[in-house]
Amino acid sequence: MTDLACAIDLLEDRASLYRLLASLYYQPLSEEQIDALAASDLAKLASDSKSPFAPAYRDLHGALRLRHTGTKEELAADFTGAFYGIRTREGRTAQPFESLFRTQGPGQLMGEARSEVYRELRAHQLRVPEGVDLPEDHLSFIFAYLAHLCDKTAQALREGDRTGARELLKRQRAFFDAHVASWTSAFLAQAETMVETRFYRGVLKLTGAFLDEEPAAMGETEEAIA
Repeated sequence: MTDLACAIDLLEDRASLYRLLASLYYQPLSEEQIDALAASDLAKLASDSKSPFAPAYRDLHGALRLRHTGTKEELAADFTGAFYGIRTREGRTAQPFESLFRTQGPGQLMGEARSEVYRELRAHQLRVPEGVDLPEDHLSFIFAYLAHLCDKTAQALREGDRTGARELLKRQRAFFDAHVASWTSAFLAQAETMVETRFYRGVLKLTGAFLDEEPAAMGETEEAIA
């Protein structure tokens, strides 16, 4: 496989994982989403001892392997308790908004981070879906935007536009540094004190492992198309 083909595959894999994480943080899972996850390759992914993602997949697989008629409600209760801000610790919540975590001291919703992400989305003719009452700096929208950039970069490479792909990779890295690396470690640490189910502990582990790998993955893609 050529370096270019490897770069496209890596971009597509990254986009898929970003979209999965975006869906996991967006709202409580539906029965259909739970069934789809349970039917996926979680067991195989969990068995890969060399993968930094294996512990996360073991939690996800273990949580869904024994799912029952009350699983949807249990997961929904954990999601709303942790990510809707119902549970608190020392006055802080684990709502996945950049504005809450990027500044020192108590966070504030709809801060400068929200304006920055809004401008970035608008530059790409993207917007929060109609009727959704969440600010643009919600982690789900941030992940969905990075998936979009991965898709556009892969498409540029398929069309032979290496210059365009390099510019898109530069945008990915800048956005990741400003709007992911700047606050997600604090969010994950807070959320770990909030979630109660093995499933959402797995989601947090998957998020952390993926984001730890992202700078190297972006560097690998940059080298492949240099």
